[in-house]
Amino acid sequence: MEYLKVIAFTHHHIDLKSLGKLVICDQSLDSRLKNIQTELPVSEIFYIGTCNRVEFVFLTKEKTDKEFVTRFLTVLDMGLPPEFMERFLDNVTVYENEEAFNHLLRTSCSLESLVVGEKEILAQIRKAYENCRDAGFTGDYMRMIMERVVKTAKEVYTHTNISKNPVSVVSLAYRKLKELNMCGNSRVLIIGAGETNQNIAKYLNKHKYSNFSIFNRTLSKAETLAGELNGKAYHLEALENFTEGFDVIITCTGSTDAIINEALYAKLLNGDTGKKVIVDLAIPNDVAPAVIHNNPVHYIEVESLKEVARKNIQERYSELVHAEEIISNNIAEFFTVLKQRRIELAMQDVPRKIKEIKNTALNGVFADEISQMDEASREVLERVMNYMEKKCISVPMIMAKEILVKES
Repeated sequence: MEYLKVIAFTHHHIDLKSLGKLVICDQSLDSRLKNIQTELPVSEIFYIGTCNRVEFVFLTKEKTDKEFVTRFLTVLDMGLPPEFMERFLDNVTVYENEEAFNHLLRTSCSLESLVVGEKEILAQIRKAYENCRDAGFTGDYMRMIMERVVKTAKEVYTHTNISKNPVSVVSLAYRKLKELNMCGNSRVLIIGAGETNQNIAKYLNKHKYSNFSIFNRTLSKAETLAGELNGKAYHLEALENFTEGFDVIITCTGSTDAIINEALYAKLLNGDTGKKVIVDLAIPNDVAPAVIHNNPVHYIEVESLKEVARKNIQERYSELVHAEEIISNNIAEFFTVLKQRRIELAMQDVPRKIKEIKNTALNGVFADEISQMDEASREVLERVMNYMEKKCISVPMIMAKEILVKES
């Protein structure tokens, strides 16, 4: 009998840079998975590749020991140097049958993620499965697995608080901004075009903010972000002479000294006395303390956000017990459904066999006797045989379901 298996390489055991060597690009995925199915006894398979995990979910009768995993990686033909091959083999995690299913459910519910409760992983797993399904690498068993994976994850996200409160600094900062009810044409200065500012700018752009000015030491990076936001790009030095005013400053640079001191802030205000918003996500802070103390400012800075994130993470971990209970119940339900499905597949020939028996009886074994009947008697016999056929088809399935119910 084939069993569900998972070969997993994750952030728990492998550094993210090394993990990147196992990521398979879309262009070569089909050919690599075809090699696996051609050279190994693997009937269904799909591949999950994210920034912190590479996993292969598949069905096989084979024992998935180190020898099997070695063959698996060799057939994938990733061009790994010997030292990397050994490192991956020493840090692989293999799950089988119920443990494999439990792992897949826990992963989809974000219990295995770098940040517990981040919903993105469910969408990533679904997309990974659908890509391999559409390419013909999965069948009925994986279909049932994924239906249960999606059902379980939705129950966890709906009936627990595991993802309710944000834990990333960027999402918390955006939430704070949202609470201030700024209008959509607020003038937003973005200082620094790194990943943090890119992410928060995308939140703002998604929610209809449109007036952006981006400053960065490398002008090309500012221009790239400005292009995405339909804003204006400037070299960081141009901040000194910027006179168009602002309502919000979002800053995150790698500077070891404050970027915005009192003199620069006064220039940026250009005589404006209204209360402004400053989001300072840099460590150390980009805004000098005197700016905050001597001006009317809504100040959002990374240390206070990190404290909120820490509390939110603690709350998420307290929800793990509820999430694991939902997962446990779904595992128990699934294996009952799986047994039923296997019986359905095993018995799918029953209707055809019964029809053959009926036709043999009517047209062969009892053909002479039936030919001597009058028309009315033959019609009654035909109705009786049709009735018996339907009942004979349904009875075995009903009995099998009753047995499964009693067992569960």
